Amino acid sequence: MKIAGARCASAAVWEPSVLPVLSIALPVFGLILIGGFAGKTGFLGKDATGALNMFVVYLSLPAVMFQAMAHIPPAQLNNPGLVAAFCAGIAVPGAMALLIARRIGVPPGDAALQALCATFCNTGYMGIPLCRMAFGDDSLVPGVICMVITACPQFALAIALIEMDRPGQAPLRVAAKVGGALVRNPLLISPVAGLVVSALGLPLPLVLERFLTILGGAATPCALVATGMMVAETTERFRPMLVGRLVMLKLLVQPAVAWVVAYRLVDLPSAWAGTVVLMSALPTGASAFILAKLYGREVASTSGVVLVSTVVSFVTLSVLLTWFA
Repeated sequence: MKIAGARCASAAVWEPSVLPVLSIALPVFGLILIGGFAGKTGFLGKDATGALNMFVVYLSLPAVMFQAMAHIPPAQLNNPGLVAAFCAGIAVPGAMALLIARRIGVPPGDAALQALCATFCNTGYMGIPLCRMAFGDDSLVPGVICMVITACPQFALAIALIEMDRPGQAPLRVAAKVGGALVRNPLLISPVAGLVVSALGLPLPLVLERFLTILGGAATPCALVATGMMVAETTERFRPMLVGRLVMLKLLVQPAVAWVVAYRLVDLPSAWAGTVVLMSALPTGASAFILAKLYGREVASTSGVVLVSTVVSFVTLSVLLTWFA
């Protein structure tokens, strides 16, 4: 009887805590696995990864961000606590990666890419979909803020550090290059445009609302499938010790710092605090690999971090979601 009672109690504990986690984690990583299978087998065609990536970055995800920001009062975005928590999670492991790299003689540009690998969250492809599944639409505002921080100042700083390490680069030329990269980024343009619509008090026509809802509805599955395809097509050999160190900083140190600030040092709504921590715990975004390939620096290590962090995050994110549950 005692054993049966213990089993019943165990089942009662297991059911409310684990099932919600599985209902969130399994669909997310199932879509990534489907993308990985498609990428490895190539049955969608050799240009499928690039086409799907372009669709997500230039159409579907901007639709989600524009629509979300268009319905948010600008005053609601004024949340220094949220920004502090997310930025602290970036700053601490980023500084650690940068200092370690420079201490062992890594050039500044390569060190900047290593720091980016240790802190650049996959906010667009995995973050928004995962947070919406975990916390609902309450996570959209903090999620978009985290994404804008990732897409704008963090990416701009990485580009600036890499450009400054190139010979013969004048400060004005570096600034122009960074500015040009930002103003062409649809993941920055779309939330800013939505914020302008909100600030002007312009209502979105019903036809446009439905159009954005349909287009944005494709963001979650397409982004996750694209992530799997990009990871599966990674072929460069990498240094295991370096990749292991950067993945540890990304998946353990960054969310731990964000958790301390979000839950202990600032006062945030529970969904906002959870979103900050979940965003910080995401694997390294593929944009870091794209940047490395663009400059021809740390390509193998960056692709290794994207691959390993995405695979390992299945475990770390599942643990984190269990804690939230």
